Amino acid sequence: MTRRVLIVTHGGRPEALAALSEAVRELTAAGFEVALHDDDLAETFGDHMALTRAREGVAESEVVMVLGGDGTILRAAELTHGTGVPLLGVNLGHVGFLAESERENLREAVRRLAAHDYEVEERAVVDVVVHLPGQSEPVTGWALNEATVEKAQRERMVEVGIAVDGRPLSSFGCDGVVISTATGSTAHAFSAGGPVIWPDVDAVLLVPLSAHALFARPLVIGPQSTYTVKVLERSPMPAVLTCDGRRRIDLPVGAQVEVRRGALPLRLARLSTAPFTDRLVSKFSLPVVGWRELAASRPEHDKEV
Repeated sequence: MTRRVLIVTHGGRPEALAALSEAVRELTAAGFEVALHDDDLAETFGDHMALTRAREGVAESEVVMVLGGDGTILRAAELTHGTGVPLLGVNLGHVGFLAESERENLREAVRRLAAHDYEVEERAVVDVVVHLPGQSEPVTGWALNEATVEKAQRERMVEVGIAVDGRPLSSFGCDGVVISTATGSTAHAFSAGGPVIWPDVDAVLLVPLSAHALFARPLVIGPQSTYTVKVLERSPMPAVLTCDGRRRIDLPVGAQVEVRRGALPLRLARLSTAPFTDRLVSKFSLPVVGWRELAASRPEHDKEV
């Protein structure tokens, strides 16, 4: 039986094209049938025809290999979410938190893939339901990293109300609100001051952005709970919802966004059994040895002033 790999990459980058050439060569030599995906995906909700066209060939693939950074992996996630086909990321970007292999290890990644020497890990996503004023049917979406409600213009803040499980919790003016999965806790939510959540924690995180309020701290809820973010009637401007920095919908005053743990996880092909702590230290170049330990380990003559 022929084994098939679909490759997704950033066609406008020279390093991606070089990696693509090597990947095709190595995969073909290992006996895989290789297909390339170069369709631009729909940037808005509801384009079902574009989604169907983009997903052609995914279900027949054993793995979708992604050559690029986290942005390219998020684009590829739009192809595989709900299909059961895992993503294997080869990092060509800067941090590459979602990637499993680095560019220089591409040949080894193909060898491991050919030998079935990998595991499949499931990552929770969030499901998003948007209720728009004057519309009877909600708009639905999802995100692997985060769903972000932000002010539509930079001049003034947006006024939002926050509820959990239908019960009002707080309201304030802000630049926006990030609602993140555990996977996305090291992305936008982290930059906004949110905590790092280990990927196996079944939780959803909310982090306010530049909130003008005394109580506007990050919140963490469990898998059975739901956040509701409403653009309040007193808000001087509308907002915009963005999922994973890619799919966007305008939120007029009165719009309401519900976010909960998603029903269908995303699947990632894993080559490394290293714990998440090691990945965190490596990707963020964390100083695991403090300056006091370094000072204590220096020879005595180096310590003299």
